[in-house]
Amino acid sequence: MRPRRVRKAPEAGENDFWRSTIALDKRSIKSFIRINEKIRAREIRVIDENGEQMGILPPFEALKIARERGLDLVEVSPSAVPPVCRIQDYGRYLYEKDKSDRAARKKQKVIVVKEVKFSVTVDEHDYQTKKNQAVRFLTGGDKVKASLRFRGRQMAHRDLGYAIINRLIQDIGDAGIVEFMPRMEGTILHAILAPSKKQEAPKPKPAVAPQTQAPAPQPPATPPQ
Repeated sequence: MRPRRVRKAPEAGENDFWRSTIALDKRSIKSFIRINEKIRAREIRVIDENGEQMGILPPFEALKIARERGLDLVEVSPSAVPPVCRIQDYGRYLYEKDKSDRAARKKQKVIVVKEVKFSVTVDEHDYQTKKNQAVRFLTGGDKVKASLRFRGRQMAHRDLGYAIINRLIQDIGDAGIVEFMPRMEGTILHAILAPSKKQEAPKPKPAVAPQTQAPAPQPPATPPQ
């Protein structure tokens, strides 16, 4: 009888290591930029450091020109036919690219969904506090998830929960708009509110004071003779 082969269990963290390594390799391949001798195309379209077209050249010839100018040959458009390469300083190219990427990320507006939780037995003070919190979130440009959890026998009184969420929608007013109407998911009732785009009211024109007509000049009075 052939002995059963026992499969060795992976050590702790071994699978996580390989997963992270594969993910890192994929990111490296995606962001890989070919330069100098790593450019393998037979012909490339070359642009010089001043942005002028140099025509279609073999990579070795373009690299020779770049070396003579103390620069690198960088593949900037590998999917083009033929690939487009530029003669430039590779270190400066990476610096400018990183700088432009950071500027683009700063311009992107990140909308965060912030949650405000209620209960069926919420008192008036707590309700007003959370309503003001929701208004503050919306005014700051974030979305608001208003949620209410039913516990135990409270599921028999869903109408009370709907009344609280609908009241919140009414009280928020122009500060937000309803993106998702109140709906049930399991034991939780929730609605999504988004910031409203407020349009500035046109500035009223300054009132012009009516011009008063100057009285006609009176002839000088003649002294009595």
